[in-house]
Amino acid sequence: MAGEWNKDGLRAVRGALHAQDWAALLAALRRGPAREVLQLAGDGVAMAAAQGLPGAVETAASFLGALQERGFRGDQELADRLPTTTEHAAIPLLRPLAVDLEMLVMLLEGDPAESGGRLDLFTGECRPAFTEELDARYEAEEADDPERWLRVPALGSRAGNRDMELFIEGLGDAALADRLRIAVGGRGTFRRFKDVLARDERAWRRYHRLSDERQRGRARAWLAEEGYFPRFPAPRRTAQP
Repeated sequence: MAGEWNKDGLRAVRGALHAQDWAALLAALRRGPAREVLQLAGDGVAMAAAQGLPGAVETAASFLGALQERGFRGDQELADRLPTTTEHAAIPLLRPLAVDLEMLVMLLEGDPAESGGRLDLFTGECRPAFTEELDARYEAEEADDPERWLRVPALGSRAGNRDMELFIEGLGDAALADRLRIAVGGRGTFRRFKDVLARDERAWRRYHRLSDERQRGRARAWLAEEGYFPRFPAPRRTAQP
């Protein structure tokens, strides 16, 4: 396995997930350390194992161990989906919802004054609060239907600030860590943090992988608290010539 992820490797993982090509996903996961993409790729690994693809159960077992060892918020919820044998995982009593976790993160972790919104329980679509005033489709009666919509709160940047702190704690570069500690704190923290990391592309990519994993995990945990787990949408059928 490669020592670290590069852009092409991550692009291959994301491309396989988008195409729901689980064999390609298993191959792409050999291009970098799986422990850095557990939340990103875990659902796809579960699908590969459920289909009995060669090597999928072993990959699922390695993901399971890594998730239990890491212990980020949302890791246990993902671990519950992963099988350790050829049988399906024993998923807790949660309802599947085809929601894009990246979109859900944008609602959950945005500015409380500007973000938040609703989650469509029929389609999995995330609707930012500010769009509701612009969209005539959303009548008041429909928007308040608890069978259709789940309100998503905007929780702000506190969790994101903790991501930056964890990244700094894990840095092997003491000089860079010191510069980042000076940057963190008070208003404009992320901008200053970004400005420092912009000088080190490798460190910037590492931070984004950590942040993405933790954000996805938090969104997954929030969904589980509401009674849902994320699933992939049904694959689109290719039109016949």
